[in-house]
Amino acid sequence: MIFSAKRNQRLRVLIILGLVWSVGLGTFLGLALGATWNIQHGSQFGNFDPALPSKVLDINGNVITEFFSSEKRDLVSYNEIPRFLTDALITREDQDFWYHNGFSLKGILRAAFMTLTGHLQGGSTLTQQLAGKLYSDRTQLTLARKLQELWWALELETKFSKEEILEQYMNNMPFGHSTYGVEAASKYFFNHSVKDLTVAESALLVIQLVHPGLYSPIRNPNGAAKVQKDILNQMVQAGYVSAKEAKSSYDEYWANYDYSRGSMSTAYWDRTDKAPYFSEYIRNWVQDNLVGPHDLYKDGLVIHTTLNLDDQLAAQAIMTQGIEETNLKFHASNQRRLNVVDSELAPMLDLLGYSFNIGELRASPTQYLRDAHDYLAADLSPTIDMAAKLFGISDLENTARETYKSVVALTSNNQVEGALITLQNSTGYITAMVGGSHFDRLNQFNRAVQARVQPGSSFKPLYYSAAIDSRKFTPATMIMDQPTVFINEDGTYYTPSNFRGEWAGPVLLRQALAHSMNVPSIQVLAGIGFDAAIDRAAKLLGITDPAQIAATFPRKYPLALGIISVSPLQMARAYAIFANQGREVDPIAVLYIQDRKGNIIANPAADTLNELRRKGSEAQIISPQTAYIMTSLLETTVQSGTLDYARWKVGGLPMEMAGKTGTTQNWADAWAIGYSPYYTTAVWLGFDKPGNSLGLENTGATAAGVYWAEYMKKINEKLPPIPFPRPST
Repeated sequence: MIFSAKRNQRLRVLIILGLVWSVGLGTFLGLALGATWNIQHGSQFGNFDPALPSKVLDINGNVITEFFSSEKRDLVSYNEIPRFLTDALITREDQDFWYHNGFSLKGILRAAFMTLTGHLQGGSTLTQQLAGKLYSDRTQLTLARKLQELWWALELETKFSKEEILEQYMNNMPFGHSTYGVEAASKYFFNHSVKDLTVAESALLVIQLVHPGLYSPIRNPNGAAKVQKDILNQMVQAGYVSAKEAKSSYDEYWANYDYSRGSMSTAYWDRTDKAPYFSEYIRNWVQDNLVGPHDLYKDGLVIHTTLNLDDQLAAQAIMTQGIEETNLKFHASNQRRLNVVDSELAPMLDLLGYSFNIGELRASPTQYLRDAHDYLAADLSPTIDMAAKLFGISDLENTARETYKSVVALTSNNQVEGALITLQNSTGYITAMVGGSHFDRLNQFNRAVQARVQPGSSFKPLYYSAAIDSRKFTPATMIMDQPTVFINEDGTYYTPSNFRGEWAGPVLLRQALAHSMNVPSIQVLAGIGFDAAIDRAAKLLGITDPAQIAATFPRKYPLALGIISVSPLQMARAYAIFANQGREVDPIAVLYIQDRKGNIIANPAADTLNELRRKGSEAQIISPQTAYIMTSLLETTVQSGTLDYARWKVGGLPMEMAGKTGTTQNWADAWAIGYSPYYTTAVWLGFDKPGNSLGLENTGATAAGVYWAEYMKKINEKLPPIPFPRPST
């Protein structure tokens, strides 16, 4: 009786445990089914919209760069995927793929056994892996996650063909180094499209799926080669490829392998950017102006811009050389080495150089601070910073950033910088933009847009146009160039001088502007008054806020010599209005933006141009007649004035051009701004931190003007020569 009671008690316990297990399992399956049912019948199921980078295109559809955060991906169709890659993938990951319905019984049993022994791994088919990537958190090593993946795999197999599943798999899975999908991975690892993969490259690509980065040919070439050979041998055994073909492809790949590629390389840091200052300008514009829930880094936007890459590359080449030449002349004219290296950087450079045997950092070959800055900025600091991010060492990251900033601060008034900006006259399209001598992620200051520097004599045409409008002055007005004392509104005296202290006596207004004579220019300002001069200059520069106008333009006679702070973009806009027959020009960088499906979600260029048309006569800043007279005056500057040397230096210009140079006090800034019937370009050279002098050899006429003329000749010689438009009356 006692034995029977104990047996009944045990039986009841087992029944209760069985019921609890059944209820628990049923509850789990019910929740899983409910969750999957909701997603399946919602908008998410089967909606393959992986994160895509946003592309930035130039005006001709050429790719400038891409914006993405952690996932670099380019979508491809199944038909674009070579057979070798599909065969390699199936060999490596799921040999029964074409025959199962989303799961492998052998794989499930193996996974169950490993789970019971404490090792959850294996067993997932390609379909399950895709389901896990799309609908579950694969970082959770639980049986529940495995069951969830299995359910989704069955649903995917029901709704989609094998080819469609493979296509989504190839486009979604991570391949290491911030690449997602086979197209981005192929371009990153092999520098070509997935369509051109060899059998050896295909094998190497699929082994990245096991643990992205573990068998990376960049970080671990020896380990990658070993596993790659194993996959090729399996493909030979399966009949996918001949032994001869596999060996030949393998040998060819490693015979041409580039072992010099950095092990910390990622798709993000290695991305191509053909116009980095412009790209950053676009990125900021999109983030500030695009309306709606759009993610610039994941939504696959296509941003069509106004940039012309041909002109941009010409601008970058000319300005790189120009800034380098100006620096050489600047240092030569000083006839001294930068003592700041010896006093502040040399000990640090010596310590690093000798401790780690880095010859480039030893003080003796880097006495010029510019050389030390270049190496520290371009090679050492970014590497230290990237390593800090990779290993989560915040102190090291801060040190790299602060080291870089300290070098920038030391060089800001000893390193010549420069900028170039080009606008299309009729539209305001920005066709080229160079913001400085170099661009990196710790130095993204865009001098073409963000710099506020004095324009010097290049400012004079702005108020000269008001003088022409006043009818008090004409190009033939005679003005005396002689020592003159001017009395400011506050009663103070101002006695200007000309460049080199020479006086010409009576001169025509045309010659006074062409040769940038100071006293005649101040007499022009005095003749029309501050109100007329400031009002005209503000309109041309696009300054509309009364408080900003008051802060920008001092009511003193040195104003006539350009002692205000403006950007190259503002000055280009002002001159473009002359070229555009006096009508307002609003700089435009973005033509239109499409989402990943091709729908236009923003059309800023059309909106801006339509708004200018709606303004009608209000958009006429100056009359066409006055604009034409100003163009005539500025043509004289190119033909026989301060831009004559530049025109001669480049062997002549391909068509009519008009412009003006500017050199500020103590030769601190050098400008050249001018236009053809097609384009307006502003070039500036100077220092980020005021206080130094470029020297007598680096003026607006001898430095900035030459680079302006070289660039304008380059971009206009491919266009048919046309005259500046002449108004009817």
